[in-house]
Amino acid sequence: MTAVVVGGASGIGEAVVSRLRSQGLTVTVWDLHDADFICDISDPGAVSAAMAQTVETVGCPDRFITCAGIGASGLLLEQPPEQWKRVLDVNLTGTWLAMRAGAAAMIDAGIGGSIIAVSSISGTLADRDMGAYCVSKAGLDMLVRVAAAEWGAHGIRVNAVGPGVTRTPMLARPEQLPGWVDGLTERTALGRLGAADDIAEAILGLLEMSWVTGQTLFADGGLALHSPIDAYGQMQRLTKKEQP
Repeated sequence: MTAVVVGGASGIGEAVVSRLRSQGLTVTVWDLHDADFICDISDPGAVSAAMAQTVETVGCPDRFITCAGIGASGLLLEQPPEQWKRVLDVNLTGTWLAMRAGAAAMIDAGIGGSIIAVSSISGTLADRDMGAYCVSKAGLDMLVRVAAAEWGAHGIRVNAVGPGVTRTPMLARPEQLPGWVDGLTERTALGRLGAADDIAEAILGLLEMSWVTGQTLFADGGLALHSPIDAYGQMQRLTKKEQP
């Protein structure tokens, strides 16, 4: 069995790679650095090249996980258009480009497979100061449903996992924001912030669910039970830092 993990050099993607390799799978990593193939998924040519190199090197993957994404703070009335565009180019358009490359390879090889995209609870819950991110993840959730409808006839399942606030490089160091962390912890049913490995566990479980497609599974410790979260927006306003 062969897998591709897009954005597998750090954070959630790195945790997914570790778990898959521990199960004996051949895993190919696409990322901007420290990867088998360097790939900016917002670049159609780079995605096509990475897919061709992957198939040539290890064969067609039957598991395709895309974790790449960025976030940037900005109120809707103030956010620069180029920043808005970059977030959607990576999180939505880039995910579409990567997913369709994986699906096309599976169809060409005559195999079924499982595709997982990393979304966010912010695709469902409005998060002030994070409009571009929320919109990109809401679009991703619908992308997953449409892809599942179109590719199901080829034996390809398409799903998403929606993390809550997770300790990854995308998050500012939480020890710098004790009040913010305490507030989120109180609103999380399981009483802590998520770890990258928590999300990886959900992704691996969803990969193997043979009768599930077109779904977004929240892996948030119960944070979305309390709405609105305004989680990333609070962190961004406190740090004033764009998160990769």
